[in-house]
Amino acid sequence: MGFVGFLLRLWERERPRAIVVGWDSLDTPTYRHRLFPAYQAGRRFDDELLEQLALLPRIVYAFGFASAKAPGYEADDFLAAAAASERGRGGSTLVVTSDRDALQLADERTTILRPLRGVSQLERVGPAQVRSLYGVEPARVPDFVALRGDPSDCLPGARGVGAKTAAAILARYGSLEAALAEGRFSDQGEELRLYRRIATLDASAPLPSPADQALDRAEASRFLADLGLDALAERVATDAGNDAH
Repeated sequence: MGFVGFLLRLWERERPRAIVVGWDSLDTPTYRHRLFPAYQAGRRFDDELLEQLALLPRIVYAFGFASAKAPGYEADDFLAAAAASERGRGGSTLVVTSDRDALQLADERTTILRPLRGVSQLERVGPAQVRSLYGVEPARVPDFVALRGDPSDCLPGARGVGAKTAAAILARYGSLEAALAEGRFSDQGEELRLYRRIATLDASAPLPSPADQALDRAEASRFLADLGLDALAERVATDAGNDAH
């Protein structure tokens, strides 16, 4: 119910030409796991949650939107691919995610929407906000993550380096690679390059190329009713007036 309500609010507020929802392939390791076995170690999901997650792509299709999922890729890789694809056609993209790695996508055509207070509010993040938040350009977010580390993904980062030091190093040298070339972190060079690769989103992820979409309220309502979500199904079916706004 929370996912459907959030999806509806996004559609009604932003009116994008198309929506693509990216999914992790939880049952298949990614190249990140193969390169760094400790990556995301300890993450576990209840069976009840996995059962609901399996339904969500079907809900997305029922609404008339597109899903992207493939073995070896993470959800954020598809977001990167979508932003690159839309940029190539001269369009702009809103990337909705709470994952800070996605801040590397921010540019003149790509805005990050970060949910705040659950999902009731969305913060719009562009390049200026990334610079304010991290002290680096969006393109250097993977370098920043490699140096600072990321506990949520079990990336340790450079020894003794926190957020302020990571930003200062990148301000001085311009990039992780330049810092390594100057002799910084000589005993951790390969580790830090590995962390940077893990933090870099893969825009080559296989992506559907959806045509302009319209919300299919009738099909979505039927699908939700079949799940026993009668009140939500009724809301979807009867709220068509919002589509004209």
